[in-house]
Amino acid sequence: MGVMRKILLAGSTSPWLRRQATRRAFVRRSVSRFMPGERIDDALDAAAALKPEGINTILTRLGENLTRLEEAEEVTQHYLDVLDRVHARGLDGQISVKPTQLGLDLDAAVCERNLDRIIETAERLANVPVWIDMESSPYVEPTLKLFREARERHRGVGIALQAYLYRTEKDLESLLALGPAVRIVKGAYLEPPEVAFPKKSDVDENFYKLCCRVMSADAQRTGALLHIATHDVALADRLRAFIRDHRVPASAYEFAMLYGIQRGQQQRLARDGQRLRVLISYGEYWFPWYMRRLAERPANVMFVLKSMVAR
Repeated sequence: MGVMRKILLAGSTSPWLRRQATRRAFVRRSVSRFMPGERIDDALDAAAALKPEGINTILTRLGENLTRLEEAEEVTQHYLDVLDRVHARGLDGQISVKPTQLGLDLDAAVCERNLDRIIETAERLANVPVWIDMESSPYVEPTLKLFREARERHRGVGIALQAYLYRTEKDLESLLALGPAVRIVKGAYLEPPEVAFPKKSDVDENFYKLCCRVMSADAQRTGALLHIATHDVALADRLRAFIRDHRVPASAYEFAMLYGIQRGQQQRLARDGQRLRVLISYGEYWFPWYMRRLAERPANVMFVLKSMVAR
């Protein structure tokens, strides 16, 4: 792992740095590259603007590791309202939630009930999946348990798996019999080398292997759905070649990218008729997420520095 990436990921957990950054206008300007605004209205407007391009969306409210169950209830009510508003505006929009937003740190049973409420509303309104985000490695096991139990009751639930973790290959194999919806991501938390691949090339190769596994013939017979969540154009092209060579049906996969990142690639995929969802983040608790976005591609730091000069 590069030195700059380590610094940025370590900084994402610093309360002092968060206080300093959120007070700086130039930081807020640079954040707008990655999110349209802090309000749900900003996210919905951005989703509506992408719709004519044939780009669908996933919405996620930033924030994690809540400390009171009342906060988890507020987040749950918020997502129920978001689903109503997405439906009312005629958007093809899904949502993605972090288990710690729903109370996982506080009461696993409450978290499970909150997730059920959100999934049931999504199924009733639009019959679309609700995605469970994967957080740092200590949360993998409880998150997989949450997903498996939700999957017993609902078809409309998907899970993110992180390619940089050594364990993910086995985790994926354990889920395939369920015919799961799986979003393969590279991973954006600071993890020790005993837990995660330190080298980017190894993460990339594992990402490719995991995606191909979900698109394999036996996995497809279970009804598995893959979200290919990468901004790496070469890696995306490599997977498109696999899709073409193995005649993977279009219904079996979608590409997933983040708002504001590799916009040209997003437009190319849409023009080529590839199914694409852009994840739009919003909310006031953006600092840790923002630092992880910079760490994914440290060259983005130059964007922040240019924003400072442009003040």
